[in-house]
Amino acid sequence: MVAGTGQGQKPYKVLKGDEMTRLSEGGGVELYRRYQLRTKGGMTITVDLDEPDWLDEKAAPIFLKAATEADKILAL
Repeated sequence: MVAGTGQGQKPYKVLKGDEMTRLSEGGGVELYRRYQLRTKGGMTITVDLDEPDWLDEKAAPIFLKAATEADKILAL
């Protein structure tokens, strides 16, 4: 069930998160996390976060922006 927009509730729900690796531009390997979110409008979206953004206080605004933008597109 997707959270509502009341006080303290988010307009998205985190469905799944996976830690993954990819090649960096410098030739090394870097870690990132790929999350699947369900928006208030019912869309399922994927958001990738680089390692420095894994903390909740950094991830929450990124998730909120992605979910809000996805629902705006859905409303068109």
